[in-house]
Amino acid sequence: MSAVLTLIVVLAVVAAVVWLVRRHNADSAAALADAQAESRRWVERLGGQVLALTGTDDPSRQALADAAERYTAAGSQMEQARTAAQCRQVTETAYEGLYYIRAARTAMGMDPGPELPPLPGQSRAGEVTEDREVEVEGRSLGASPQPTDRNSHYYPGGTVAGRPVPRGWYSEPWWKPALVAGAWGVGSALLFTSLFSGMAGADQAAYADGAALDDPGFDGGADGGFDGADQGGFEGGGLFDNDSDFGGDFF
Repeated sequence: MSAVLTLIVVLAVVAAVVWLVRRHNADSAAALADAQAESRRWVERLGGQVLALTGTDDPSRQALADAAERYTAAGSQMEQARTAAQCRQVTETAYEGLYYIRAARTAMGMDPGPELPPLPGQSRAGEVTEDREVEVEGRSLGASPQPTDRNSHYYPGGTVAGRPVPRGWYSEPWWKPALVAGAWGVGSALLFTSLFSGMAGADQAAYADGAALDDPGFDGGADGGFDGADQGGFEGGGLFDNDSDFGGDFF
């Protein structure tokens, strides 16, 4: 009798474990399916804007080119996404692309569309609030809060390789090498202090001595769990809960 009771208990435990494993797998599959659907929606929204808009000047054409680059990257990531976290990376890449779409629309004098939630590190980095023209080691660099013929490269703002880069328009995308390499080169402190020191909208604590901020939010050197894919520059995720984050017809 004791042996039969023991067998029954063992079988009950095994059955419970099997049920829990199946339930976990089903929940994981459902969560992944939801994350994939959410990512596809954002990629499609970005793609729709990329295909629908044509730049009318250098700033808008450059911003649309950057948006198209994020669209391509998001598509590549989508093909490789096998976890909910990787799907969030896809969404965030598309989200970054929508910032470039807003910049392009602004440059063309169009309604930029609904506001976007801030990017990680964006509020800390601040924004360009005045025109600047500086000479840094023989290079002439410009920055302005609005697009100009001179400053036609937009950056939505965030932390690149440990340093905050304010949102604004620049004469050249001087931050891109750091996005690729994950580190700034020699002379970067002089560049930052020359461009942003004393600027009301920039984080002066970061630029006073060229020190890097310890901000894990936005890091262009991160791969987000993908091998060989161009990343959106965001780590983690959870920025979007549903489509209610945005309204309007543009996105």
